Amino acid sequence: MPNAGKKYVAVAGNIGSGKSSLTRILSDYFKWEAFYERVDDNPYLTDFYDDMHRWSFNLQVFFLSSRFNHQRTIEEAPHSVVQDRSIYEDAEIFARNLHEMGLMAGRDYENYTDLFHIMTSYLKSPDLLVYLRATVPTLVGHIQSRGREFESTIRIEYLERLNQHYEDWITRYTEGPKIIIDVDELDFVNVPEDRHEIIARIESRLFGLFPE
Repeated sequence: MPNAGKKYVAVAGNIGSGKSSLTRILSDYFKWEAFYERVDDNPYLTDFYDDMHRWSFNLQVFFLSSRFNHQRTIEEAPHSVVQDRSIYEDAEIFARNLHEMGLMAGRDYENYTDLFHIMTSYLKSPDLLVYLRATVPTLVGHIQSRGREFESTIRIEYLERLNQHYEDWITRYTEGPKIIIDVDELDFVNVPEDRHEIIARIESRLFGLFPE
């Protein structure tokens, strides 16, 4: 029998927007289980950033499969969960961008989107999608501060294109409730007041008598 009090929150945003940090913060505060994007053990990421054209399809299928498995586990869990990046971003942002940049062949992109639509037809959308909006300078600062070697080759143009796709997608997102957080204005990692404000907004949206 489903748990009526169970919540499923997904944190969305560009590379370096702070998704993992906010996922950890929400997990600690609400005592929810956290599901993180597979980065450190991803067998394709380093190769992808060295040769995007060769490895784009492999990487996106890996992420899609990983996210699908996470979401099935999330749906079967009896408790509340917060997820680092939603499955929708894989197709709407990253695969779409790679195809438009000529880094994923048309037949691969069509194959990928067919897989995506089949998979998502079996899934429940989040009770709340939290979108972290950040300008490219903020993204670059966060990426540099965490010092992942494979991210050192990311180009500004690539981040800019992803941001454009994110803004287009978030305006079209109708899978469920959403909230947008401006990361340029709210430093929830280093400023306790900003962190409390974001938690309060999310708490109000999920549990308030008069959600927005």
